[in-house]
Amino acid sequence: MASPELRGSDGSSYDFHLRSLSAASRDSAAAADPASDPNLLQSVRRVCEMCREAKEARDEMVARAFPVMSKLFQRCATAPTQAVASTGSLLLTILQFVLDFGEAVLHDADDSLKTFFRSCLSREFADPIVAERTLEFLIANKTKILGSFPTLIPQFYPLLLKLIASNGERLEKKFLEVLPLMMSAGSFLPLFLSLMDLPMLVVALEKVERSSGTLIGSSIATIQKSAAPEMLLALMDEAYTGSAIEDSSGISGSDDSSPLDLADPMFLDLLKDENDGIAAKHWISPTISSTLQAAVNSTQSDRLKQSLEMAPRFLSLYFATALRDVNDSLLCALVPVVMSRYAAMFPDKVFSFEVRKRLSDFILAAFQRSPDIIAILKKPITDRLGEAYDDPGKTELALHLCWAIGEHGAGGINRKDVARELFENLELLLYENLATSRLGLSQEPGFDSMGASSRKSSQARLLCFVVTAIAKLATCHSELLPRARVSLAKVARTRTSDRRVWQRACDYLGLMNEPAICLSVLGPSTAQGNGPGIVDWSEGGTKMVAHVPFYLLAEQKGPPFHDFSFADLLPRQNEEKLPS
Repeated sequence: MASPELRGSDGSSYDFHLRSLSAASRDSAAAADPASDPNLLQSVRRVCEMCREAKEARDEMVARAFPVMSKLFQRCATAPTQAVASTGSLLLTILQFVLDFGEAVLHDADDSLKTFFRSCLSREFADPIVAERTLEFLIANKTKILGSFPTLIPQFYPLLLKLIASNGERLEKKFLEVLPLMMSAGSFLPLFLSLMDLPMLVVALEKVERSSGTLIGSSIATIQKSAAPEMLLALMDEAYTGSAIEDSSGISGSDDSSPLDLADPMFLDLLKDENDGIAAKHWISPTISSTLQAAVNSTQSDRLKQSLEMAPRFLSLYFATALRDVNDSLLCALVPVVMSRYAAMFPDKVFSFEVRKRLSDFILAAFQRSPDIIAILKKPITDRLGEAYDDPGKTELALHLCWAIGEHGAGGINRKDVARELFENLELLLYENLATSRLGLSQEPGFDSMGASSRKSSQARLLCFVVTAIAKLATCHSELLPRARVSLAKVARTRTSDRRVWQRACDYLGLMNEPAICLSVLGPSTAQGNGPGIVDWSEGGTKMVAHVPFYLLAEQKGPPFHDFSFADLLPRQNEEKLPS
């Protein structure tokens, strides 16, 4: 007995739409451009809606529709690259049907999802409609994708970055919802580097666009591979005839309008579609300097301007997610990579300032969350301290590392050996700066990017941090106190040093004569000891001060003018209301 004809709420026939889809999936004349029929997408949507709305006959309807949908999906996915109509919206609608009803027919959607990314999105990521609907699809199905296909989005995050790089701030809000889904153990480190290099990705995409035309409809991976046969023929010609291979790079120079060097590993890595798990080092590429110079000297495009504004915001979300969800092992692996990129980024002043602020905030937050990381990363930290003279960015990083070393006692009171080695590096940094101003000496003669006064100010600021770190490290590890007194005394006797550095060294020497107060003021923020005179700052409002080193109070001499307690300085909790 034939099943009755099913109709939707608008009177349209389920069988009619299903016959239309079946005919389209078999039509050989439409194979070259299967999505050219505008009614096809509408039929797919109506079939999906009627399957959702059906109650009694749902299983039958899904079982009849699924083979037709699957065949149509394969035909659209394998459509030639010369197809005029976009297949993205159609494929996404079919994918939604697969995710909603795949379990009913025992179908695994993993292959279909990967086919969409590789066959469709790789060609249409720059299409604004396809890009927006792709993000909406991922947001709507993120729970199901995370549960059943957890590696899908981390695998194709480079393609999604190309999507946002091409479409800009219009899709930023939706992209921010998808960004945390890109983070997994295999994509965690490469994703950070890709976010740092988002402006470079825009530059690379624009070079491809100038060299090969529009980004819509042609896969960049295909463009990259097309250069291989020509290179192979050139190598064979050289081997058999002795003729040299023409070097086009020497002709083009740094002209931004020159053809893209598709064999350059930097561009190949930037323009990849899938995550290979390798944290590539773009900034050692021989092409990077000329590419950046051309990008800086030319007028910035709207896409590049938007990427320079979006990338810091993406990094903020990335770091917040990492600090919340990632274990210490991955954090320990990320911190050295972050330090290595502190002075290696797109040379835009505002962008560099915003990114460095986020990098330093993350490093300090990671050390605050897990102070043991300082001890584990002793070697990378000492290497960065040794580079404090190279440029302003590395000087700023050294300041933050000095603060973290002192604040957390080199990882804790049990890290005696690590504390001693880091203390020796701080001593070396201090003595080198006392002997001569090395900041900026690595720059070329006649080129002064910082200026003499700026270099002097940076050196004084660095020395203040170094002196503070030495005092705090010695306070946490008492066996270092004699060496700390010697170091600080040398600074106090060096009248040629900056007034701020000299004053700070004198203050710390005075504090060290009051061990209890010194431990309270300069001791580590974690695992403070308890003893007479040691202040628990959380209970400061109830503690009286019997003796305070008055040289800390703006060099005020003599007895205090009045007695006071910490209650005068700290806000009270649960204050009683005064009677009116």
